[in-house]
Parts: sequence; structure tokens; C-alpha cells
Amino acid sequence: MRLDGRLAIVTGASAVIGSAIVRTLVDAGAFVLAVDIDEARGRTLHATLGPRCRFMHGDIGIDDTLDAIVQAALDFAGRIDFVVNNAVFYGDRGPEATRAEWLHALDINLVSGALLVHKASPHLAVHAGAVVNMGSVGGKFGTAGSALYPAAKAAILQLTRNQAATLAPDRVRVNSVSPGWTWSDALSRMAGGNRAHADAMAAPLHPLGRAGDADDVAQVVLFLCSDAARFVTGADIPVDGGFSMLGPDQGRSARDWFAREN
Repeated sequence: MRLDGRLAIVTGASAVIGSAIVRTLVDAGAFVLAVDIDEARGRTLHATLGPRCRFMHGDIGIDDTLDAIVQAALDFAGRIDFVVNNAVFYGDRGPEATRAEWLHALDINLVSGALLVHKASPHLAVHAGAVVNMGSVGGKFGTAGSALYPAAKAAILQLTRNQAATLAPDRVRVNSVSPGWTWSDALSRMAGGNRAHADAMAAPLHPLGRAGDADDVAQVVLFLCSDAARFVTGADIPVDGGFSMLGPDQGRSARDWFAREN
């Protein structure tokens, strides 16, 4: 799945999952404009990956920044082939959130990515490009005490379908990826930096027996950008080790649950 000479914009690029996506696309031959608000980590990523990765510091919640991203991508490679909307804001006080907190979370997690795709779409159409939006299993199921993050992720799944239908006449494909529990900045904080602990906690909920790796997500993003996915659009690809195929019974029959009492 080679992307030689093509240009990808990746937002949220310096975090664990974002940097894995950038690295995978660069390894496949793409030029990558890596965008993030965390300048220190972004500079480190650029220094690690070399000349096919260019870092841009910016806040995607600002319209002028989105325009600057599109222009920077064109200045870098003269084209835009892919947009990967990976930027995320996790803050979520659930029902206690204020209107301002709601608007900020939706702005970063949903609206800014939608606007970036709109601004990049004329250039994506030139080369029959692709968009990958980052969903989540969190957007598919109810979670007590949360509201902002899952609402935005659920909306991304619908937005993906709408964008796919809108851009299909221009041969631009739009898909989403929905990770399960994945080793990332957020999961690392919850697990105290202990990957073995994260895997042990994830195992009962993920039939493949562990939390995901950032590279598990990155490889599916690569697939969706590549010509191997040339007839795939409007789809959500779960990268969750089987998490989303289970119901509340964790894939076990009532007979099995009653048998556990004995």
C-alpha cells in the first residue's frame, strides 16, 4: 500500500496515535503535513521522520489556521491527497458541562475537521483523494457520566456518511476509523503508564485479549488512504479487537453466566 509522492494532512499529529499515523504514511512514501497544538512534540516528530514530514503548529479551532493548513500543504508538495482528522479534545464533565465546554468540545472534535475537509475538498478532487475521520467505540454506546466526547464521536460517524455522499461525484472517498481501547496518551494516564495493566483491564472487553496499539489504527488509516480501498467510501472500520461486536453479556450466553455461579 504505497502512497509515493502524495500529500496527507494529519491533525492531532504529535500524540501517540497521531504520530503513529504520520510515521506509517511517511513510511509508505507520502509527504505529511503534521498539525498539532503541541509544538514541542511536533518538532520532535519532524526531527525523527525527516524531510517528508513537515510540522505545523496551529489551533484547528481558528478558521485562519485551517486556511493556513491548506496553503502550507500546497506549498509543501503542490497537492493535497488525504486529510486525516485525528485531533481530539477529551475534556468531558458530562451533564455538568457548561455551554462553553460543549461548544469547545464540539468545535475541536467535530466542526473543525468538517471545515478542514470542506476547505481541502477542491484539491482532494484533483487527484481523487481520501478523507479519514477518527471515530470511536465511545460514539456507539452509552457511557454514564460522559456526554461531550461520545456525542461528538457519534456525530462524526454521521458526518462521514454525509461527506462521502457529497464528495463521491468528485471521486473523493470518505471513511472513518473507530478504535476501541487503544494505548494512547489518555489510556496511558488512566493506567499510570503501565501497558500490562491496560491490557489486563482491556482483555475482558476485547475478544482479542488486549488494548490496541497505535500502529493497529495507523495501518487501517493507511489502507483507507491507499488504492487498496479504492471502492470503499462511507464506511466505519472498527479497530477494536472485537469490542463492538459484544453486547452487555460480553459475548457469553445466559447459560454461561448462570454456570459461573456454580
